[in-house]
Amino acid sequence: MSLLFEIRTPVGMVVRYARAYWELVVTQKHPALTGLDDEVRQVLATPDEVRVSRTHPAVLLFYRGLGPRWLCAVVRREDGTGFLITAYLTDALKAGETVWTRSR
Repeated sequence: MSLLFEIRTPVGMVVRYARAYWELVVTQKHPALTGLDDEVRQVLATPDEVRVSRTHPAVLLFYRGLGPRWLCAVVRREDGTGFLITAYLTDALKAGETVWTRSR
């Protein structure tokens, strides 16, 4: 498996992402993310906020403001390691318990 990146997050886990899966995300699921792979790395390394998914407690939502919208990176935790499930642009943060916030 060829990794696109491996990033240490402020919540104490390393997130990995496969190059082939990223291509699937930007070509089929979220084409608006084309060219935003550096921004996805940034949201994982220095998010504005991290929340636990309301529907799945092993999933974390990493948010970072990107202009008028938010970039959300969705990560599944397994044994101290994270795997990027997807990323997307959104107008609002989803409900969920905040587990980390960047000091301003």
